[in-house]
Parts: sequence; C-alpha cells; structure tokens
Amino acid sequence: MVDTPATTPAKLSRKTYDAELARLQIELVQLQQWMQVSRHRVAVVFEGRDAAGKGGTIKRILEPLNPRVCRVAALPAPTDRERSQWYFQRYVAHLPAAGEIVLFDRSWYNRAGVERVMGFCTDEEYREFLRSCPEFERMLVRSGIQLIKYWFSVSDAEQERRFQNRLKDPAKRWKLSPMDIESRRRWVDYSRAKDEMFAHTDIDEAPWHVVESDVKKHARLNCISHLLSLVPYEAVVSAPVELGQRPRSGEYERPPIQDQHFVPEVHRDLL
Repeated sequence: MVDTPATTPAKLSRKTYDAELARLQIELVQLQQWMQVSRHRVAVVFEGRDAAGKGGTIKRILEPLNPRVCRVAALPAPTDRERSQWYFQRYVAHLPAAGEIVLFDRSWYNRAGVERVMGFCTDEEYREFLRSCPEFERMLVRSGIQLIKYWFSVSDAEQERRFQNRLKDPAKRWKLSPMDIESRRRWVDYSRAKDEMFAHTDIDEAPWHVVESDVKKHARLNCISHLLSLVPYEAVVSAPVELGQRPRSGEYERPPIQDQHFVPEVHRDLL
C-alpha cells in the first residue's frame, strides 16, 4: 500500500489557517487546565514517513502550553545498555504522570518501521514486537493512560518535494539525515512495514488514526481538532486573578548601568 491521498484539497488561506489555529490553541489551554484538575494522563504517539509533518504539528500543540504539563519524548538511538533491556523499558520512563500529556515524536514503533526496514533488529525481535505491542498498549490503557496514535500519511511526490526543499535550505539541511536518504530509496519497503504494523497493532483499545499530510496546514488543524475531540475535557472556571498595586521600591537603587554587561542591540543597525 502506497501512501497517496485520493484527492488534493484546495488550500486554506493563511488568514483562515491562523484564525483556526488560534482558536484550537485556546482549546488546548482549556484542555491543559482540565488535565491539571482531573489528573488525567494522555500519551500521544506520532508516527509516519520522514518529512510527513509530524514535527510541525507537535510544535503547534506545544506553543500555547506549559512544558511542565505537556512535553515531548523524542528518544535518540538506544545505547548498548538500553539494547540489552526489555524493548519497551526505555519508553516506560517517559510515560505521563497524573495531569500530564506526553507527545512521542516517534516511539516504540521504531521497531516496526526503521529497525525492520533497515535490519537493525532480528526477525525474532520483530515478531516478538508484533506479539507484545498490543498487550503492552492494553496494559497502558488499563492503567488509566489514554493512548492516542497518529500516522501521518504523505504521498511519495510530496515527500520528494519536501526533501528537495530541505536540500536547498541551509536552515533545514540538518533534517536530511543519511537515514532519510535511505528511506527515500526504500519507499515500498516502508509501505509494506507500515501495512503489517497496522494489521497487528490497530487495536480497539488504541486504534491508529491516519492524518492526510500532503498539505501541512490542513494536517495540523485536523490533527489538533481530532485530538481535542478524543479527550473528555471540560472548561475549568479559574479563580479571578488580581494583581493589586505594585509595592514601592523604597530604599532600593539600581546599580549603575555601565557596571553591567548588556547584549549589543544589533537590531538598531537594521532600522
């Protein structure tokens, strides 16, 4: 199965996109307030092909939120010690506590994707993952964690366009890793791996939700809106905040400005 959208939708205007994103981000703040009161736990898994738009969506979710409530887990390659552990062990340490949302920028599904395609795991390790993963996720759900899984689906033509843009843009070239380049060559292998992964892990307790991501702005709005629809949050009435009068400085005197090291105001040269 190749990730190709049925049709390419007309794109939203920037003004419409900004307005809708602002509305959704206000809802995310309300969700955050409810999470702190209810002590609900949410883990969100973001998976998909390289350059599918996962990172941009995660950034838009994080923007209005308190990093103590909503954080990202983006684990590097495992160490030798971690490779000797139970496969899921290093991910367990990043699961949410009460009142937290954790966004997994890639997750334990590395084993069903890059590790499978690139040969970083054995066939037995891969088969054991397919057997264990549904049970692991059912355990998480039974423990009270709401587990939400998103797959960002991008067409081969759009992924190629994004790769070419990364190649040309010095600020984005770091995103084009040797692994990305190899994944480009193994498009069909990744498609087969994704299909088999879905066949084993699309469970009732934690189903996969596919986000069409050929248009990044649409993908962000659709994903955030869907995420909000899945969490049973309610508006929390906060106690009114009163700043009151600022106290007078009294005897305090600021030290001489010339005794401090200020950052040069280079922006003035641009005026």
